[in-house]
Amino acid sequence: MAPFLRATLRLQRRLRDVTFAQPLRGAYVSALGGEVPWLDDVMTHPDADDAYWRGASPAAAADRLNVPTSLITGWHDALVDQTLEQYGRLRRSGCRTALLVGPWTHTSALQQGWPEMFADSLAWLRAHLCGDPSGLRPTAVRVHIGGEDAWRDLDDWPADPATTTWFPTPDGHLTRQAPTDSGPLASFRYDPADPTPSLGGPLLSRGAGPRANSGLEARDDVLTFTGPPLTEPVDVLGPVSTRLGISTDTGHADVFTRLCDVDPQGRSVNVCDWAGPDEDGRADARAGHRAHERHRPPLRRRSPHTWQISAGAHPRYARNPGTGESPVDATTFTAVRVTLHADSALTLAHGSGPA
Repeated sequence: MAPFLRATLRLQRRLRDVTFAQPLRGAYVSALGGEVPWLDDVMTHPDADDAYWRGASPAAAADRLNVPTSLITGWHDALVDQTLEQYGRLRRSGCRTALLVGPWTHTSALQQGWPEMFADSLAWLRAHLCGDPSGLRPTAVRVHIGGEDAWRDLDDWPADPATTTWFPTPDGHLTRQAPTDSGPLASFRYDPADPTPSLGGPLLSRGAGPRANSGLEARDDVLTFTGPPLTEPVDVLGPVSTRLGISTDTGHADVFTRLCDVDPQGRSVNVCDWAGPDEDGRADARAGHRAHERHRPPLRRRSPHTWQISAGAHPRYARNPGTGESPVDATTFTAVRVTLHADSALTLAHGSGPA
């Protein structure tokens, strides 16, 4: 235990210096106390489409698996998207699969969700090892509904709901009315020397989960667009997708986008977020791998929602140097002017009730 505690303290003391190092490659050694070969490999091959990662994907195994499988994750778990993708693959391959998704993070599941997790797991094992299905829930999927703080049983995920598309306006609002052009709408300056910080969300650290975003949204390098107040509750149930029209003055920037729920007191709290790839000039997030979709927590909304757009979430994501160099090896950083275009859109899936 003593060596572990010393290593933890050393990492905490040196983490900031490591994440701001130029270049990043090799900077971790002082914080971890030595070289880590697998970490060097990850930094050398950061692109998931790299041939290096072929065979590492669980997709092939899921296509062959026929053992009844129960999957458990949390809406703020760092692995939630992977788990949901695995669920879809298993179901498509004909494997009997159950899914439980709670309101917890990766590290808080055993503290926050143990009653639901253990009851669900034991019922599944009794059914498939002892032939006693009496404790199984009636549907394949059970998810926690935020805002309502309740559980809902679903036949599948996603539940194939209808969708609602929102468009940003120059005055910082979201509207259902589609724009008539694709010209510049708003812009901000992203400086890698003072990167937009990450806040909560699907992390493995203690800071994971929902957090008040007022401080983040007050920064000059974060665009925010807020929807109108609701007259009655709305169920938001399913994936979130975005179409982003982005241009930059250097041709190189990352895009980080986040959906928040605004509570009756006006506090903006993150619900889900995701990062886009390097944007080279004018970028459309629907083109190829730039179509970003995030399985967001189901939510019983009674207040407006806010859409955040920025060019970073540091140190969760390495700083984009703005020069086209790899973030791992860059030693020179350039501030970037990022412009959002009017043809950008946010699409929410919703369940029963008004949209």
